[in-house]
Amino acid sequence: MFKFGHPEYLYLLVLLPVFLFLFLYSMYVKKRNLKKLGNMKILRELMPDVALKKQHLKFWLLFVCLGLFIMVIAGPQFGSKLETVKRQGIEVMICLDVSNSMLSNDINPTRLEKSKLILSKLIDDLHNDKIGLIVFAGDAFIQLPITSDYISAKMFLSSINPSIVPTQGTAIGAAINLATSSFSPSEHSEKTIILITDGENHEDDALGATKAAAEKEIKVNVLGVGSIQGGPIPASGNSYQKDKDGNMIITKLNEQMCQEIAAAGNGMYARTDNTNNALKALQKELDKMTKSEVESKVYSSYDEKYLIPAWVLLFLLMVEFFILDRKNRILSKIKLFKV
Repeated sequence: MFKFGHPEYLYLLVLLPVFLFLFLYSMYVKKRNLKKLGNMKILRELMPDVALKKQHLKFWLLFVCLGLFIMVIAGPQFGSKLETVKRQGIEVMICLDVSNSMLSNDINPTRLEKSKLILSKLIDDLHNDKIGLIVFAGDAFIQLPITSDYISAKMFLSSINPSIVPTQGTAIGAAINLATSSFSPSEHSEKTIILITDGENHEDDALGATKAAAEKEIKVNVLGVGSIQGGPIPASGNSYQKDKDGNMIITKLNEQMCQEIAAAGNGMYARTDNTNNALKALQKELDKMTKSEVESKVYSSYDEKYLIPAWVLLFLLMVEFFILDRKNRILSKIKLFKV
């Protein structure tokens, strides 16, 4: 794995085209001024010691030297291996409801987008912890296995929408069971499941799955998304979903179910609205958990590799120094091959 220790110095590479332009312009001016003095063929005979090719060679050597110098000060580095790093943290598995009812906009901008915004801020607040992501509707799927790679977590989070789970419904129990089995088996750190759902139309034994997680000392914290009054579910175009009788479907937060799950999982419950109160309550709950030693795989042992371009730079500067602008009279008299 390659990187630069000081990548800001790479902006100096813009000097290279400037350097090239100045050289070409200076050669143009010299040529223009010589033409004013007379015919170029006659002038070349009057200046037999001038070596134009050497001038070009010296420029290109200095041009390469400038590029190498910028590379040296930018600090090229190579990661030599993937190491296991031990840190103090917790393990968090997130179960995010992506059923169609999460598209309701009774919470701005929608229930799902508000949930993703909360999770994004939560990930930014994590330090040395491991995180995993499960999405569920009528079934549950692992979107991101337990990891300490927060960049990947936010990348996967941004791409979530209801279409990634083909079967509609709210299989909360399946999501909790999958999360329970997805923690690192060798870790002894505290573990928690964060369930984010509107709790509507749950189809399986959510309480049974939560109690099974609690027996393994895994807390289940719940964020209820939506309002008690509820709101319609968008359909194609500007319309809303309707039932078989043609009446508009109104989806409401099943707060009682969410509270029962949190109680069974020895966790906290908070209702998500248009404020940040739910996020603050969740962060406070996570801060209470005991940080234990967790293992993470990271690229490490970055070795400085500036010496290679530095030695090449020094060699080219020495070559440029010994190249004269004029022809060497002694060497020019040596002819290895005589006709």
